[in-house]
Amino acid sequence: MADTGGDMVQQAVTSAVAVLGTVTDRDWREVDAGRTAWSCRRTAEHVASCLLAYAGQLAGRARDAYVPFEITLDGEGGLDPAGNDGVLHVLETTGALLTAAIRTTPREVRAFHPYPFRSAGREGFAAMGVAEVLLHTHDIAEGLGLAYEPPAGLCTYVLGTIFPHVQPAADPWRTLLWATGRGDLPGRAPVTDWRWCNNLVIPAGRLTLEGVTPRAAADLATGGDGGFEWVEGGPFEGTREAAGMTVKAYESGVHRPEFGLYVLVRHEDGRAIGGMGFHGAPGEDARAEIGYDLTEPARGQGYATEALRALADWALAREDVRSLFATVERDNARSQGVLERTGFTRVSADDEDQVAYELRQP
Repeated sequence: MADTGGDMVQQAVTSAVAVLGTVTDRDWREVDAGRTAWSCRRTAEHVASCLLAYAGQLAGRARDAYVPFEITLDGEGGLDPAGNDGVLHVLETTGALLTAAIRTTPREVRAFHPYPFRSAGREGFAAMGVAEVLLHTHDIAEGLGLAYEPPAGLCTYVLGTIFPHVQPAADPWRTLLWATGRGDLPGRAPVTDWRWCNNLVIPAGRLTLEGVTPRAAADLATGGDGGFEWVEGGPFEGTREAAGMTVKAYESGVHRPEFGLYVLVRHEDGRAIGGMGFHGAPGEDARAEIGYDLTEPARGQGYATEALRALADWALAREDVRSLFATVERDNARSQGVLERTGFTRVSADDEDQVAYELRQP
């Protein structure tokens, strides 16, 4: 999984410019863009502003808010107006800036974005940039009476990165339009309110727990690295199995991303050392099952305990979780020790192969 999203941004911008470049002789200021309240010209400017803002967030390592700058095209503030060809040139330029920022930003860097966990990594900003381009090009094309359908791979990329809560369907472009209130999808109710969803990260001492997107999970489940740089021997088989569970939940439409798989990333070198997460969202009993594994070189150094304590604290602080449950092999004393140091209590040993543990809210 070598691509970090830069190629996707470039492909999206190229697709948009190709279709919009056929109507630069039209007056974009006098035509509304699809169902929006903006003109086609204003919508194109918005896309360029988003691409520039996302590049600024990554390049500036913004922590708590957007970097306070704004793009202004010629024609605003009393300047000579830029023609539609100029607007498309700005779109290409801002797309190139975001691409460069994505390619030069380390994978573990997070920058501020409000939805929904107040940060995003380079993959998140890439997917948001692609979404802005695809969706608003659709709006402009609709307003100008043009046919537009982007490459399916771009839509699948966006859905699998920032729409993990949306069950995929046979047509990814129609699914993306439906998920953003721009169309209908057979068998699904119309969408009137929507947000995309960047992955959650949880600090854990010497580690960070990084939520795995459906796209990354699919790569892990089929033998890839999921976009992470792993220590020798990683990822372990349990992580790949958990990734497969994530993909299955996503395809079934029951995936809740915060109750999925997390990869444990070490601060000192940015390398992944294991996986930890939930077997699914909590049920009616407000109980969630948790599991984990580490690569061989990372064992015996306290990493699992740090990570489990952080994940358990996060989960039990929620209103929809009252207890956590875990099972380990009877002869796995090291894993049992991790649970006990985290505060889990043994609740069952009836199975000849497994021992069950539970941790409840205080």
